[in-house]
Amino acid sequence: MRLVRLVRLVRLVRLVRLHVASRRVPAAAALIAGCAVALRVALSRRFDASGVLQLALIFEAACAAVIAVTSASPFGDCERTAARWLPFLRLTTVLALTALGAGALAAAGTGAHLAGGALGVLRNLTGLVGLGLLGALAAGGGLAWIGPIAYLVVGTYALWRGPVLTTPWLWPARAPHDLGAAVYAGLVFAGGLVAITVRGARDPAGQ
Repeated sequence: MRLVRLVRLVRLVRLVRLHVASRRVPAAAALIAGCAVALRVALSRRFDASGVLQLALIFEAACAAVIAVTSASPFGDCERTAARWLPFLRLTTVLALTALGAGALAAAGTGAHLAGGALGVLRNLTGLVGLGLLGALAAGGGLAWIGPIAYLVVGTYALWRGPVLTTPWLWPARAPHDLGAAVYAGLVFAGGLVAITVRGARDPAGQ
């Protein structure tokens, strides 16, 4: 019995290692760290509150695009039925990278007067990741970056217009403690998580 359990554990560890490698998770983590460093350097310059929010949104969208692209599968649709552990691995990968991104960006803003603070970073990043994951389901993991980058344009415009635009769907323009904006961003993130966990990215084999 112990031997059987050991063999299962070894197989699970190998599956996790292969999944992490196939999703290019180490490269994604390095890019997220690079975004955090770049944000820290950029915040050393003088910006007004709106400028800081727009600057942070740029790096939040970049991290979200990186996270979303890791949903791409080199094995295509056939991977969806290959193993019962894959939905769990997809979910864990996204959650781990999102937590890494939120923590890294929030740490980059520590002591640097990051407008919106850690709550704003968490809300914006999760919402943007959700958009990317939904895009991966619709167009494939390789194009999942389009959602966060497109929303970056919309969010930047919303921040520029300020109080004129008040819909919670434009959550970057809302205060970090705004409940409606947090709920909308959370719903998008939850929808993306469910989609990528259950279905996976829409990728042809070999892409």
